[in-house]
Amino acid sequence: MRPLRPASLPLALSIALVTTVATAQQPGAAAQAPAQQDDQSSQQTLPTINVKGKQPYDWRKYVAAKLLHQMSEVSGTEITVTKKTTVTHLDLQPTIVGNNLTQLFARSPGVLVSQQPTPTQFNLSYRGLGNPQESEYVLVMQDGIPLESDWIGFPTLYAMPLTQSIADVQLIRGGSSLLYGPEPAPVINLVSKRPKPGAPFSVSTNQVIGDHGLYSTFNTLEGSAGQWTWRADAGYTRSDGTRANAQSQMRQADLYVEYRPNDKQYTWLDLHAIDADSGDAGRMSQPQWLANPNATPTPWNRDWVDRYQLVLGHQQEFGNGWLFIGKLWAGYQDLASRAANGAPAPDLAPQPPPSNTTLQDEQFRTQGVDLRVRKSWGRGNAFTAGVVAFHGNDPFRQWTDTDLYVDRFDRTGVPRLRQKRQSDYYSVFAENVFRLPHEIHIVPSIRLERERVAVNESVRPPFLSRPLINESDSRTVPLLGLGIGNDFGQGNETYFNVSQGWRPLRYFDMASPFANVVPGHAPDPSKALSWEAGVHGVPLTGLYYDVSVFWIDFRNRIEAQHINATDVIEVNSGDTRNRGLEGQLNYDFFAPTSLATAGEHLEGFVSLSLLNARFTRSVIPGQVGRIPAYAPRYLAKAGITWRVEQKYKASLTAVSSAAQYWQDSDQPFGAGASFIPAKMPAYTTVDFASDWQVTPWLKLLAGVSNLTDRRYYSRVWMTGLEPAYGRTWYTGFELKM
Repeated sequence: MRPLRPASLPLALSIALVTTVATAQQPGAAAQAPAQQDDQSSQQTLPTINVKGKQPYDWRKYVAAKLLHQMSEVSGTEITVTKKTTVTHLDLQPTIVGNNLTQLFARSPGVLVSQQPTPTQFNLSYRGLGNPQESEYVLVMQDGIPLESDWIGFPTLYAMPLTQSIADVQLIRGGSSLLYGPEPAPVINLVSKRPKPGAPFSVSTNQVIGDHGLYSTFNTLEGSAGQWTWRADAGYTRSDGTRANAQSQMRQADLYVEYRPNDKQYTWLDLHAIDADSGDAGRMSQPQWLANPNATPTPWNRDWVDRYQLVLGHQQEFGNGWLFIGKLWAGYQDLASRAANGAPAPDLAPQPPPSNTTLQDEQFRTQGVDLRVRKSWGRGNAFTAGVVAFHGNDPFRQWTDTDLYVDRFDRTGVPRLRQKRQSDYYSVFAENVFRLPHEIHIVPSIRLERERVAVNESVRPPFLSRPLINESDSRTVPLLGLGIGNDFGQGNETYFNVSQGWRPLRYFDMASPFANVVPGHAPDPSKALSWEAGVHGVPLTGLYYDVSVFWIDFRNRIEAQHINATDVIEVNSGDTRNRGLEGQLNYDFFAPTSLATAGEHLEGFVSLSLLNARFTRSVIPGQVGRIPAYAPRYLAKAGITWRVEQKYKASLTAVSSAAQYWQDSDQPFGAGASFIPAKMPAYTTVDFASDWQVTPWLKLLAGVSNLTDRRYYSRVWMTGLEPAYGRTWYTGFELKM
């Protein structure tokens, strides 16, 4: 935030004005006046002096309105000014039930949700930068700490906190890699709910039922006592799904304890636990989906996810503008699955079940530290710097078993694969925001990254003839960024950002464990150079807008290149250019009226992301000029929310996506009963959600997802497509004391 600057006058004019006033007030001036009146010739008319001063820019008048939609320019130890940011405050929306990601990201422009109606895998992408499979190209964090299985070696998203435990959704675009590290863009940071110091003791329970056997409960206790503040929550969600073997359940528990000896410092302990399991009904071809969208090609497959994370943090103000925030964390995740090959749907071509299944177990033991300082100096300037270190120890094992329903912890099967995997990551970084005259601000950034990944294999799949994998590779990646902005008019600001980002070398990039990999040098990391220029502001009461154009050069994409029927090599396959326009508009129709003063709001919002993405270089013949996978030419989101404080919340939201290719070749896959078309069709879905605060202690909840019962799919892999949910409803209540 900027300090107020005093109005200034030209120096000569100020001196002349002071001299004139001082002369008029000299002793004896009044006595001389009559003589001057008698002597008309001595009278003199002074020239008129017009004094003009510049009204200082008062950022405080607009900051509250801006912070309803974007992050603070300097938030703690993070500088976000000149970076494009969007914030969704979930307390201003109706309750989101069942981790409905479409609703969670309805106000996050450009974020593409690839639907999978189970709680054991989450698929997000942005601006056509990579396949959304397990959100591998998006850095998803909780309170500034990665949610990925392994941040470097296996950056996949298999666990997501229940939305009832989240306060805000922060979306950071250009420059996000300079703030947080690997992945090209963006960063999605989920901010957990926290009680305020001095908060009274309270307890609440949320109970919801719905379509397809949905049951959800979320329970919270929080309060404070003296210098201590705490919060504990526990949630459970289950559903039968829309297909056989699509049932799922998820359990979550969180504990937050904070000790604040004074108003300058506090220490906190954060514990997160997630346990989820789900049947895997399997993917299907288009003919199968058209014949029976509820078919279940794999009635025996199942997935399990356990994730635990402990965080110790400390924040302290040292005076003279210095602030320190440090986080130390340790995590454990167990990712297990039971998978056998699927068969065509019974009503098309009945086949006997497979003869065996593969039991898989991946464990991730991770530790990290993030230390940052901020120094506020001069007139609104700020300097930040920090260090990050991370280590992952991630064993990977598989067994083959003839029992298609073998227990998750059964180890009597035949060993199929065994790998030791490790990742290490270190980073140092610094940024500074300089405030210049004429409300200009400049933010140079620098970050130096170092990664090392290693794979040591002792058992390989029996159908392969390659040697055992024993590879390690290290990379040092410098990143630079520059942001420029300018405040103008009444609450408006331009921003420009050019920054580098990168995608770390993963375990699978070094050598695929399921192919005859030709030995060779590991590919170079994928890198991104992002340009973005835009303007945002609050020019009118209740109105917020943000529109920008962007250009991203994404280089050294990594793919498995087949050199014959059985052998592959991991290579840098080519480059893409992703450019477009992204804008959002929010308007509270009641803000200019007395209704807003009484706590009533009617807010409409719309966002539009226009994308033009093409391959500009490739080692694959004929690939140049093609459109990358999951790069729809438009993604639109819109909605309207009516909110009366402490009484009602009702929201109608819509998401519309253009047709998109699901693989980079832009070609269909398979034939006959296994055919999958090249493009996923366009779709539009509409959701409704509402809360009614009947009394201070009773709230009623109700909603309908996919209100028009649109039949569609937005997730395809080479093994088939996965149907999205049709129309579903829920209803319930929340008690709070």
